[in-house]
Formats: sequence, structure tokens, C-alpha cells
Amino acid sequence: MMTAPLRKVPSARSIARLMTQKRDHLTKAETVMVAAIEAGAPTLADARVLIDRFQPVVRGRAVLDLDLWMADASPSLLASFVRGLRDDLAAVRAAVIEPWSNGQTEVQVNKLKLVKRQMYGHAKIDLLEARLLGAA
Repeated sequence: MMTAPLRKVPSARSIARLMTQKRDHLTKAETVMVAAIEAGAPTLADARVLIDRFQPVVRGRAVLDLDLWMADASPSLLASFVRGLRDDLAAVRAAVIEPWSNGQTEVQVNKLKLVKRQMYGHAKIDLLEARLLGAA
């Protein structure tokens, strides 16, 4: 299949979004763009395949497949990500295996930080508490 070159190179953020989104969730225009990107940068196509393989490892809690995936991803564009996983492998394995998450805690911490940033440094504990309780 011959793909026409892109008229305008998409931003890195757009490419990252397109390359990590499932193929069946792309529009026709996005599918054509992904094909052009993969034709122009085959290493991105390889990275996309690895990303597609990583998601079921995490979602399916397939910790045994994690080592194989890391071995395959080490020489790719995802090498830095793999190094980060290996640096804290025990925590990564626990995150894949364990059924619980600290996602709700992270949401609350991010909300607190957002409110504090919006207050331009005037976030003494009493004012911050009033603002958070008033927003709830």
C-alpha cells in the first residue's frame, strides 16, 4: 500500500496519542495519518506493536509476560521506559498483581495541589481547609 507523505508533520503529542490509541478507535483520517507515520518512521511502528502488547500485560495482570515484554522492548524506542520499570521491578510486579490501587488517593492529592496553586501561595492551612470544604 502506497501512502502519500503528510502535508504537515503532526506534533509529537499528536503522534504519541495516535500511536498509543487502539486502531479500531481511530477515524479514517487518523488511520491514514498513522499509516504515513509508520511508513516514514518504522521504529515507531515497532514501538506501537510493543505498546499494544504491554496493555494486556497490565490489564490482564499477566506478570509472567512482563519479563518477556521487557526483553523485547529493551532495544526499542521504549528502552528508557523499560529501564524505569527495571529500576523498581518489585513495585511494578506488585502493581500488576495486586487488585487494589491508590488512584483515588492520587486524585485527592492532585485536587489539593491544584487548589493550592490557584491560591498563589496564600494557602495557609485554615484558608486551604475552608476552600476545600467549601468546594466539596
